Amino acid sequence: MNFHQMIPLVPLIDHIQVASSALAVTSLPRKYQLIIVRQGHLTLHFAGHEPIICSQAYACHPDQGDYTIQVPKTKIVDYVIITYTMLPEDHHWTLQGHLTTLSEIKIHYMLDEIIRRTQDHDPLTIWEDTTHIMRMRMMLERILFIYLHESDLTHEKKSASESIEGTISYINEHYMLELTLPMLARRAGMSVGYFTVLFKKMTGTTLMSYLYALRIEKAKIMFLQTDLLAKEIASRVGFVDYFHFSKVFKKRTGYTPSEYVTIHAKI
Repeated sequence: MNFHQMIPLVPLIDHIQVASSALAVTSLPRKYQLIIVRQGHLTLHFAGHEPIICSQAYACHPDQGDYTIQVPKTKIVDYVIITYTMLPEDHHWTLQGHLTTLSEIKIHYMLDEIIRRTQDHDPLTIWEDTTHIMRMRMMLERILFIYLHESDLTHEKKSASESIEGTISYINEHYMLELTLPMLARRAGMSVGYFTVLFKKMTGTTLMSYLYALRIEKAKIMFLQTDLLAKEIASRVGFVDYFHFSKVFKKRTGYTPSEYVTIHAKI
């Protein structure tokens, strides 16, 4: 779906639901739904399809049928479902699937404004009601435009799996540098939440766990092949604080750096 297809269409909000727990959703004809995750991640279950992990946004098409939303039992999740109509109704609106963006703050700001206006029950004049509808429509239109445009840009650059693979290669080569989750997520062209979910899905572990494991393996090699002091080795594998290095080293090997050197010196 190209964002240029939005030009002749008018999106109108029918309903907004704020949720933080599991939910069963009924699909209605000509009613489209945009799921925006504001915190954490969730899993979508459509009949006959593999579960879909979503950490940013997902566009549901009525042709997909009813679905359920599951959330992790031990994680805090906050998401919003916007049900909307596209006018004219005889126009074919095909938006469906994962949506990504680098403008989450901007989208969440507009989403908060939409929710606030939806929950405002003060009586409105005809002029105020017209203004209200127009403003809601324009914010939804802007949100859809951002998702469509930036999802296309992300897809054009590389697939999500290629981005994670590139990140892993980068970490393997630059593990000794100061690497942070936000920096690596930006480098991959993803939000922190989306990057975190995909990285764990592809590697089976978290980013920091992967990085620490790599740094400790490099340190073990240096202990066996060089005469460098432990503090120097800690610095060379990317630990600024030696005490932090020592703590991580013992957690992953069962020995302090000095114990590891003593034991392997006897072998």
